Amino acid sequence: MVDFFSALAVALILEGAAYALFPDAMRRMIVQVLATPDRIVRAAGLAAAFIGLILLWLARSGT
Repeated sequence: MVDFFSALAVALILEGAAYALFPDAMRRMIVQVLATPDRIVRAAGLAAAFIGLILLWLARSGT
């Protein structure tokens, strides 16, 4: 459970930093995502989740 909350905290830190450091770029990105078809957004989300799962597996299997 500690690992889950640690990962959530890191995700929030990175997300918050992106919005704090680059607010205009983040707004432009949101507009682009809203204009992108659902199937493309879904595929990108699944790809990101799969890559994250592989990276997590690699990090955990190395210890």
